[in-house]
Amino acid sequence: MTNSTARIVVTATALSLGLLLAGCENFDPTAIFDAELFNTKKKLPGERKPVFPEGTPGVSRGVPPELVKGYQPPAEEPQQAAVPEPPKPEAKPKPKPKPKVAAKPPAPPAQAQSQAQLPDPPPMRQQPPARAWPGSTQSPGAVAWPDPPPMR
Repeated sequence: MTNSTARIVVTATALSLGLLLAGCENFDPTAIFDAELFNTKKKLPGERKPVFPEGTPGVSRGVPPELVKGYQPPAEEPQQAAVPEPPKPEAKPKPKPKPKVAAKPPAPPAQAQSQAQLPDPPPMRQQPPARAWPGSTQSPGAVAWPDPPPMR
């Protein structure tokens, strides 16, 4: 057999096997792994019951009717042309009193005078900029790190 013929035979076999297995309605390839040999997990004791046998509460089953093709919203009920009731005279609500804001008490005259009579604080002395190590080539404003040891 030539190389191309062998390739065609393998492809046809794979496709026919796939179609054959797709026709089986109860074929489950995961059932192979359910054998006792592969299942090393220990099952928990107790009876298994569904948590919500009738479905999750508050959630409708299936596709919502609004999403179905051809959905027609229900016709709105015609509003009754009844004689409107005469408006009832409403009692006027009383206006709420405005909250009273406490005024800031004026500063005692002794404090006001003492603050005004304080002298200006002395000027701050400026520190001289940090110096680099003697003999280094760093600028004076840079962080002072020691020079590396000379190479031999």
